[in-house]
Amino acid sequence: MPEVPAPETLPTVQERWAEFAAEYDDHRFEMDLPFDLRNCDWSPEDRHRELPPYQRVWMKATGKLPDDPVLHACALTYASDMTLLDTALLPHALGPIDNVFMASLDHAMWFHRPFRADEWLLYAQETPSAASGRAFATGSVFTSDGQLAVTVVQEGLIRPPR
Repeated sequence: MPEVPAPETLPTVQERWAEFAAEYDDHRFEMDLPFDLRNCDWSPEDRHRELPPYQRVWMKATGKLPDDPVLHACALTYASDMTLLDTALLPHALGPIDNVFMASLDHAMWFHRPFRADEWLLYAQETPSAASGRAFATGSVFTSDGQLAVTVVQEGLIRPPR
């Protein structure tokens, strides 16, 4: 598992983006989200700088979930699509609120061992290839004790703002 700050030491995505909501007339970060997301690598102030095509995000469901492994897999499947393609934007000084059109073309996951989606999971993401309006991104989801729980791959369509 990559070495990153503990999730409790990082601000939530809502806290990070609150001061920028008015600038972008974007209020999605004021809503209650089903997952608590905490980025380890970059902040909104970095959004207009070219950054490497990777990020690590702590995530967990915002509420307690029943003890059903299938429900935890479904919850993480939903969450795994929330930030993965954003990694393709980072080298281009673009961020998730820069009116970039992104759509998942395919998304696959391999579940290696049990986990709970309502406990902290580290989602290490990278985009090894982005060209011709498409991005290929990969992710590794680790439990807080460092076990690789899930591997994710995704291809997405990306169109710049007009």
